[in-house]
This record gives sequence, structure tokens and C-alpha cells, in this order.
Amino acid sequence: MKAHLLAAAAVTTLAACTHVPDAATASLDQLTGRAPMGGDMEVADAGTIAPPQLSEQTMKEVTRQLASDEFQGRAPGTIGEEKTKALLVKRFREAGLQPGNNGSWFQEVPLVEITAKQFSPLTITGGSQAMSFQHGNDFVAGTYQEKPRIDLKDSELVFVGYGINAPERGWNDYAGLDVKGKTVVILVNDPDFGTQSLDGPFGGRAMTYYGRWTYKYEEAARQGAAAALIIHDTAPAAYGWNVVESSWTGPQYLAQSDNGGADQTMVNGWIQKPVAEKILASAGKDLDQLMQAARRKGFKAVPLGERASLSFDNDITRTLSNNIVGILPGATRPDEYVLYTAHWDHLGICKPAPDGDDICNGAVDNATGTAALVALAEAQAKAGRPDRSIVFLAVTAEESGLLGSQYYADHPIYPLAKTVGGVNMDAFSMAGPAKNLTVIGMGKSDLDRYLAAAAQAEGRTPEAEPTPEKGYYYRSDHFSLAKKGVPMVYFEGGEDLVNGGRAAGAAAATDYVENRYHGPKDEYDPNWNWAGVMADLRLYYRIGRELAMTSDWPNWVPGDEFRATRDETADQRK
Repeated sequence: MKAHLLAAAAVTTLAACTHVPDAATASLDQLTGRAPMGGDMEVADAGTIAPPQLSEQTMKEVTRQLASDEFQGRAPGTIGEEKTKALLVKRFREAGLQPGNNGSWFQEVPLVEITAKQFSPLTITGGSQAMSFQHGNDFVAGTYQEKPRIDLKDSELVFVGYGINAPERGWNDYAGLDVKGKTVVILVNDPDFGTQSLDGPFGGRAMTYYGRWTYKYEEAARQGAAAALIIHDTAPAAYGWNVVESSWTGPQYLAQSDNGGADQTMVNGWIQKPVAEKILASAGKDLDQLMQAARRKGFKAVPLGERASLSFDNDITRTLSNNIVGILPGATRPDEYVLYTAHWDHLGICKPAPDGDDICNGAVDNATGTAALVALAEAQAKAGRPDRSIVFLAVTAEESGLLGSQYYADHPIYPLAKTVGGVNMDAFSMAGPAKNLTVIGMGKSDLDRYLAAAAQAEGRTPEAEPTPEKGYYYRSDHFSLAKKGVPMVYFEGGEDLVNGGRAAGAAAATDYVENRYHGPKDEYDPNWNWAGVMADLRLYYRIGRELAMTSDWPNWVPGDEFRATRDETADQRK
């Protein structure tokens, strides 16, 4: 593997911030694909920043250690967490950070671990034939209720389309329907995901939060359903059944609640599409026809005249996991904060591969992002204290639904009103350097300009995500902070590879999703090409350093869903 050495010594300071000239502004607007913002925004001149001294050796060492079998897949509340905490504290301290939570390196995150076991078959009665489906091959399920035994008996089945209740869009799949005690069958994604444009009631092919499985379970619970079963379909889900099965077997982690999950559904699960076709056919219905009907406004839910039964036992453990927090205090405005975030957790022990390997090591996802926190901490500290403080936040339980980042957002160590913005890192591409980079949620905030300036200095082109229908914007930790109004930028190395172009990039991405993502084969490979990782890391450095040196307060663009929340906190920054 050829090391990607940086040409310049460690950064010792940043040039003064400057207003971007009109010509440069126009260029950046072309890159970000949106109109100029009102007023002048102060952006550090990325072209004057010397390349940072970033350690590829650190990236390799920390990724390898975190992804080793010794760390057992880094599940929260396990020996893997303890080893992760020890490693990151050691490396953060050596990098020159200070403990980030009032003298502690940790923020406790109270979780409930629920491991479902001894599943009965999922039985369906009342149709033209009685049916029985097996756990794993046909369905997966769990519960958000802290009960040692779940026993769903003869629960009426109702097909509720996409399971969306969106008053602001004039859409309610539950209109006039009482589903208390019933089992709702739900389509994945949202109604207009199949369109080619970004126009439609739910953003066209771009997935909204209404398309995420987390929302569908939340809404089913609000409606009083006893169970919610999502129909898995690879294209709208954006991943195969293997990902669902590995993610939903073994311990599942939830945020602790005062009522033990009593307001949640008894059962949340997924069924294979062929299973759904059989269930609906037995009820005299055609799944394809119902899918078409569900995409139209005014769709009415369809009672199926069938009943579902399922039981399983639960091992329940209350545990305290931890976010790991380090800080590089600012020199002149230490009470203003820039965030770097990455999740340290993965799936732990999971469904074995054919060779018997049952450790989901999570090397790419997200040992690489966690290692990046360390490498960036080293470089930022060597560059000297910036004006604003930089916080390095390794969060827990992302794989369980962004629980660690959500806990931080709900219980911030540093006031969110005084948090300038941040950068989230989740799974670096190991496909090699790319000419472009993929921006998740491009066009949402002023941070696009920082990213465009950094990319321009590195000779790379930011591009909007090619598959907005996959809903990546709602699948990583930046979302937890964005909901609270904090501008967060999230991007990945692009698919237009220097060697092989877009075809090679797409092939590499497909190979990872199909053969390694959320499975035991996401393992450290000593033959990886780190050149692309280091190129991306330079961009992360530049953006964080620029945010820490400017006096600007980035915002969401007018009309964005998070703008109002950010605007409400403006007075608190004075």
C-alpha cells in the first residue's frame, strides 16, 4: 500500500478570515447548487490553509485495534465498550485533548438491552389458508417493551400503506382507522420514492423521515397498534434481507424510559416481501396493486380479515453506555464550540457467516470514523489552539437508532445555542481516492460553502448524493443534532474514482453493501488503500479548523425544516 504523505508540516495557525469575493461566491454557489445566501457570510479562505499533518499510521492503528476480534464488535455495554473507552481516552489524552465533560472523558447514556429469543413461528389465520413463517428466514422481530415475555395473540391484520401521518402534507394513512390491539403491515420508504425527480409530496425519490423504519414504528405506537410489520423490499429499503436479519438478531438497545416502553408496540418487525405476498394473497388481495394504491393521496387502509400470532422471550438488562468526549479549548472564544462526531459502536456478536465467524467487527462502519476523531485531534492540537473550542464526540448506540447522539442532543454538555456547527464521519470508503465527494443533504445549510471552499482547494467537486431515496440523511448521528437546529455537514468520498471512474466506484460500493455491511466480513484488511481516506480526512480537517477560526454563525437555508429551531437560539449567542 502506498502511503499518502502530506507535503507540508503541521499547521501552526490559520490565516485571518476574509469575506468571499463575488466571483468566488458565484463559483461556490455553482458547486453547492443553490442561490447565494442573503448578506455576507464570513468563510475562512481555504486556499491559504496549509495542508494539515494528518497521520495515516494513526488511522491504520486505531482502525485495526477497534476492529480486532478482541473488541468483539464493540456492542454497547460489553467488554468491547470497555476496551473502546480505554483506547480512545488514551489516544485523546496523547493527542493533547482535555476531558470533555466537567473533568470526565465520558457522558453516561442509560440504555436498555433487550435480547429476544425462543421465537414461535409467526402464524397467520383467517384467510384462505393458515400459514406459518419462521424467524430469520421469513421474519425478524423484537420489542420496545421491557417485558420478559411477548405474546401477540390473534391480532387483526391491517395494511396501512406507508404508515404515514403527515398533517402538514395532507397525508394520513391512518385516517378514520382504529388500530388499537391490531397489527399494521407497512411498506418501507415513502410514497413517491419511485419517481426520478425530487418533486413530489415526500421529496420525490429523496427519502424523508417518513420513509424511515424508525418513524413507522413510532407512528404505529402513537396510533395504538399492538404490532408493526414492515415489508422488506430491497430497492426501497436500500439494503438486502441479510442486513435486516443481522441487525435485528442479538441484543437490541433502547433508550431507558420512565414507563418501560409501555406506550410502544408489543412487536416491531420485518417480513420478507414473498411472505407479505402470501399473506395478502390468502386475504384475497394483491400486494402489487395495494402498493400502487398506497402511493396515491387519499389511500384508505385495508383490513385483511386475518389474524397474527407470535410469541418470544426477552432477556432484559439495564446498562449505562457512554459517549466519549474530548475537547481542545479555544484560545479567544472558548465558549463557542465546533463538533466532530462519529459513532464508536457496532453490532457485537451477530449471525455467523458460513465460515462460523460471528463477530461483526465494523471495521469500515465505523472504526474508520472513530479513528478519524483521533487523527483529527492530533492534527488540530499540533496546529495550536483555534479561536473556538473543538469538541471530539464519539457516540454510542448509533446502530440501535442514533441513541448516543440523541442523548447528547437532549442533554448537551455544551449549549447547542453556542455550538457553531459540526462535521459527522461515518464509514470511510476504502475504494481509493475520488475526484468528487458525495454530500448527504446538500443544499440544506451554510456549511455547504465551507465544504465547497475546502473541496476547491483540494481540487475536488462536491456532488449531491446520487441515491437520495436511501434516506442516508436520517441514518447517521448528524441528524440528532440537526433536529435541534445545529448545522451539521455529512459527506463521504465520492464514487468517481481517480482509478476506474464511476463504474469502479459503484462496483466497490455495491460489493461493500452486499458482502460486508452489517456483517462479520466488515473486517480490517492490511492491504487497504488509504489514499482516499486521507484525502477525505484533509477536507474534514479544513472544515473544522475554518469553523473554529471564523466569527460566522452558519444557519440552515431559509425554508429548511431546521431553520426555525436555529433562529430561536440566536439571542442566546450574544
